[in-house]
Amino acid sequence: MKFGAIDIGTNAARLLIGEVLKNEEGYSFIKKISYTRVPLRLGMDVFEKGKISSKKKGEFIKTIKAFKLISEVFDVEDLRACATSAMREAENGIEVQKEIKQITGVNIEIIDGTEEAQLIFSTFFLLDFEKNNPFIVIDVGGGSTEISIFVKGKIVAAKSFKVGTIRYLQGKVKTNVWTKINEWLNENIDIKSNYQIFGTGGNINKIHKLFGKQYLKPLYLDELDDLYKSLEPLSIKQRIKKFNLKQDRADVIVPALKIYIHCLNHLKAYKIYAPKIGLSDGIIYDLHTKYRN
Repeated sequence: MKFGAIDIGTNAARLLIGEVLKNEEGYSFIKKISYTRVPLRLGMDVFEKGKISSKKKGEFIKTIKAFKLISEVFDVEDLRACATSAMREAENGIEVQKEIKQITGVNIEIIDGTEEAQLIFSTFFLLDFEKNNPFIVIDVGGGSTEISIFVKGKIVAAKSFKVGTIRYLQGKVKTNVWTKINEWLNENIDIKSNYQIFGTGGNINKIHKLFGKQYLKPLYLDELDDLYKSLEPLSIKQRIKKFNLKQDRADVIVPALKIYIHCLNHLKAYKIYAPKIGLSDGIIYDLHTKYRN
């Protein structure tokens, strides 16, 4: 049964067409049939002006229309759309949501950080790793960073921080956010435990690809440091040319690296895994679960 998942992020809008299948060992996995990404960048408007502009709204409507048509081509059983940080903070977020539904028929759910994290983590347990051991997931988006701590397969603490790649580029990150992250981690981690660290989001996936890493092979802190030092002094054009990056990745990858490096340093961790799971995967799995039940 095929499903469509629309993820309206701060940096980009994504459509994933997928289905949940079982492998030869009987374990479930998400088969990705089609993936479409549009660099919508709602956060550029929202963090600067507080709302979505008329021009950006027009682009938004066209994107959802296109996503709906693609979903119809693949004859999906159901289509679900979720929006995160930028839409949550936009003064006219509800107004835009209603207009898009009226024009396209697609209802965009504006979800909070907790539901966003829960959807992402629903697919985490399809991964082949020891879930009973403690682990931490750092999800860096365009508007916010969600950090979640797991013990024996259950979330024991989770927090959303207003530091994201687009927010950082717009100069809208408060200086005390780094201290808040440190204090929260100090309050919620057990210093005696050895946590496995996972990173989610488009940037960590791209970084993983830049290093030519195989699936679920870790990235090391010194590798992230070296990449940050190589990218940070370069102009956007130089980053595009030297590292073969897309325009809308060449700017956000540096603040993303900064966030991951900060968290790893504070946790005294030397490696991070990139399972390449995101909100759209979680939506597909959630739809599958509901229809199965």
